[in-house]
Amino acid sequence: MEPTQKYLHELHAEHNQFISELAFAKDEIKTFLHRLEEIVTANNKLEVMQQVEHFQNQFIRHNEVIDELKSEINHAEKKIASIAEANNVATDHRKTDDHTELREQMVTFNKIYSELKTEFNNFLIKTF
Repeated sequence: MEPTQKYLHELHAEHNQFISELAFAKDEIKTFLHRLEEIVTANNKLEVMQQVEHFQNQFIRHNEVIDELKSEINHAEKKIASIAEANNVATDHRKTDDHTELREQMVTFNKIYSELKTEFNNFLIKTF
């Protein structure tokens, strides 16, 4: 099956959206880590500490995934830029292969991250 094609400007806009979503998640994770520090200060029971460690590990891993996704997006942006440079006439009408794999990775990240946030919020409700 031949890959679908999209306009360069469509892909660029989607990349910008992805970068914004990832930046928001990274900022949110900083806030969550601060909340964990507050919990450790207020409650040092073993079961709470185990959950704190679990969430710390999850947030570290999500930050790593965010960095990996940003790297892939930057690589895709460089590809778009090189296509636009090589064919700098009417770039608004240029197409390239769609980045379905990158989009699927973002959907998966958002789903898993959303589940983690729900789990963390439930933990906060039980802890406080």
